[in-house]
Amino acid sequence: MATSKIVGEDVKLLGHWASIFVVRARIALNLKGVSYEFLEEEIGSKAELVKSELLLESNPVYKKIPVLIHGGKPICESLIIVQYIDEAWDRRGPSILPYDPHDRALARFWAVYVDEFITQWIVSFFTMLRANTEETKTEATEKTITGLRNLEEAFTKCSKGKQFFGGDAIGYLDIALGCNLGWIKAAPELSSVELLDATKTPKLAAWAEQFWAQDAVKGVLPDASKFVEFANMIRARKTA
Repeated sequence: MATSKIVGEDVKLLGHWASIFVVRARIALNLKGVSYEFLEEEIGSKAELVKSELLLESNPVYKKIPVLIHGGKPICESLIIVQYIDEAWDRRGPSILPYDPHDRALARFWAVYVDEFITQWIVSFFTMLRANTEETKTEATEKTITGLRNLEEAFTKCSKGKQFFGGDAIGYLDIALGCNLGWIKAAPELSSVELLDATKTPKLAAWAEQFWAQDAVKGVLPDASKFVEFANMIRARKTA
């Protein structure tokens, strides 16, 4: 299990750099300026996966990443972890969840939609990769584009004319969706399909560039080429 340590508080994060759900937690920690120890777990096919004892002890129910351990106490599930970080370090850095109760409820609603979209997108994405016909690929692509168009509408409602879902700065919904950008931007090379198209979802496309440029995101969300390399490595393993 690889380890990279940032000296500071008694905070550990179990994860893997390529996991979108782990990226969520890392961005939230960066936003709050929280020092943490990143303990990298293996990811891959279930047959070859070796999980650490710490992970199994910390998340005995689901046995999966990410897990945040603060003062020896584990917190599981990415959206719950982001909310915990916002509350545990509420006096440090910007608020991640909106202050207004309605805006907060709206952000949580769309975050749930994002997770449903992610599940559907993953199925559609791998369908595109395996598609034997253009018809199958087109159908899978359209499902993904429909989801992104819905999120384009959500951006209009939540951003209130500003550059992020959270307004002037990135917030809860920005993190919930933004963690996917590495894989979304890798899609053209992996499947020959452009998902984030400025002609179809111009606001999301502009938002993505702004999000990627934020200090809290840099270094946590690598260039799309790294995701392409990782996906090709996983495919090569499965082929072998």
